[in-house]
Amino acid sequence: MKALVEKFTTQLSDAIKIGNSANLKKTNLIFKNITITGLGGSGIGGKIVSQLVQDQLSVPIVISNDYKIPGYIDNQSLVIVSSFSGNTEETLTALSSAESKGAEIACITSGGKLEALAIEKGYNHIILPTERSPRAMLTYSMIQQFYLLNHYGFINDDFKGQILNAVKSLNKSIEKLKEKANIIASSFYDKTPIIYSEASFEGVAVRMRQQINENAKVLCWHHVFPEMNHNELVGWAGGKNEYAVIFLRTSHDHPRSKVRMDICKKIISKHTNTIHEINALGNSLIEEALYLILFGDWVSVYLAELNNVDSIEVNVIDYLKSELSKI
Repeated sequence: MKALVEKFTTQLSDAIKIGNSANLKKTNLIFKNITITGLGGSGIGGKIVSQLVQDQLSVPIVISNDYKIPGYIDNQSLVIVSSFSGNTEETLTALSSAESKGAEIACITSGGKLEALAIEKGYNHIILPTERSPRAMLTYSMIQQFYLLNHYGFINDDFKGQILNAVKSLNKSIEKLKEKANIIASSFYDKTPIIYSEASFEGVAVRMRQQINENAKVLCWHHVFPEMNHNELVGWAGGKNEYAVIFLRTSHDHPRSKVRMDICKKIISKHTNTIHEINALGNSLIEEALYLILFGDWVSVYLAELNNVDSIEVNVIDYLKSELSKI
């Protein structure tokens, strides 16, 4: 997994090339809504991208990490289907439902049943490189979400330059980023990590949680500002030193959220002495998001090393899929 994380910026550059060369058909349809369906490493890219482009969208966008799709989907809906393997049970079920509603389908996959269906039925699709671990391919699947939204006229193409700028800035700052990530991972060792971000960056926080879960084999949780101020903050009365907190902060956080974070940091510090803040680097929303994503990836692999676990292995998920296949 560490070798795959090392390729992060190279993958971003490759993903731009794939998106630029994608052969996508035009449509004159006018869409009323967008749904992105996918699970795990294939699904989180949709959530992240939907938050990064929300100011440009003229229609609502929903992320579905389930077998089901919203009931309002019809022939004026765009459904983006994301499955790295192309064989994700829940995603293929959601695809079938979207087809029955007459929705416009666009697919992101590296192969499997999804690729076969996309070719057979003439759906717009973008094919990703194959690799062992879907979660290590977020760079590819996430970037193609931008391309599809741009193709269908929902967002402009500024994202291309911003991603390329992110590649440059991340390559320059990578050693310092890794050094900070190693420090954070060490502080997380033998503790329960808790990740906080502003609501508009929840997708990035979820990604970090997922990486810690899968790579380091550690339970953790996340919450967002300002919502956590109305519930979880009270729970800190039962806080203790076994919890390790990290605040993910960006220059785009709402001014009131910044104040809330400062105050809550003081409150939480009374219950645990392991609190960190990571300020995203970058000159755009996308650059800052990619910085925090890569940072979280490095934290997870360093923590995996400290825990002496195989960061690639997901035997329990394989077992679950095996048992489900018998039913």
